[in-house]
Amino acid sequence: MPGFWIGVAHARQVALIRAQGLVAFSKGQKAPLARMSVGDRVVYYAPRDDFDGAPVQAFVALATVTGEPFETVLMEDKTAWVCAAEFAETSEVPIRPMIPDLTFITKPTHWGMAFRRSHFAIPEQDFNRIAGAMSA
Repeated sequence: MPGFWIGVAHARQVALIRAQGLVAFSKGQKAPLARMSVGDRVVYYAPRDDFDGAPVQAFVALATVTGEPFETVLMEDKTAWVCAAEFAETSEVPIRPMIPDLTFITKPTHWGMAFRRSHFAIPEQDFNRIAGAMSA
């Protein structure tokens, strides 16, 4: 049974890994990937377009992990742990209209706290809700 995950990264970072057919998390750390398996599904949430950039606050990419083992690659100026993934053709979806319907957001008035972690598991129903909105 696949796992369902959220990765948090700036939109520029997501575009970079997507172009290479890879997933990476937590500034390239290995630990998040070690919790994942082939077939797991990932949705990327982008708080901003770049580190100090403009707010995005949207789900920006959807991927399925397709490769093991994990490997390191040079991304921009540092080494990152990655694994192969296939990205779906989706549309960017703003988070705010979805907040009341996502069970992993336990305090809607402080919804941003849920995304302080850069990689975390979510229930399948939440993943399906987000994926459905992104492909609509």
